[in-house]
Amino acid sequence: MSLSSSLLENAVDQLASLPGIGRRTAMRLALDLLRREPHEVSRFSEAIKRMREEVRYCEVCCNISDEPKCAICRDPNRDSGLICVVEDIRDVIAIENTRQFRGVYHVLGGVINPMDGIGPDDLHTNELQERIRQGGVREVVLA
Repeated sequence: MSLSSSLLENAVDQLASLPGIGRRTAMRLALDLLRREPHEVSRFSEAIKRMREEVRYCEVCCNISDEPKCAICRDPNRDSGLICVVEDIRDVIAIENTRQFRGVYHVLGGVINPMDGIGPDDLHTNELQERIRQGGVREVVLA
């Protein structure tokens, strides 16, 4: 696609690099951003920038968080003796949306895949083992 503006072309290319966003959707998004007021676009870009720079991983469960411990690990009403092990953060979100699980999580950050050279040491398995060794864990659920 040849556009009359290299800046627009670059924006479309960057948006299209996101998963699930094709060139047509990227073009619609870029054109929508062009139509918005400059302060709206600044708020949008600042939110993305801050997310990338400031979101961290929870020091306990490896979930995403704005603080050293995520809100789930800080919640005193959660059953810290029940750990649900999940592949990634999307799984935490999906389970939390059910409002049925009252334990805590451990996010592995992927799955073992020898074909891609991903083994247990490439995931957060050591952190999980350490949590279990510290005691207090009654049950580990593999989700």
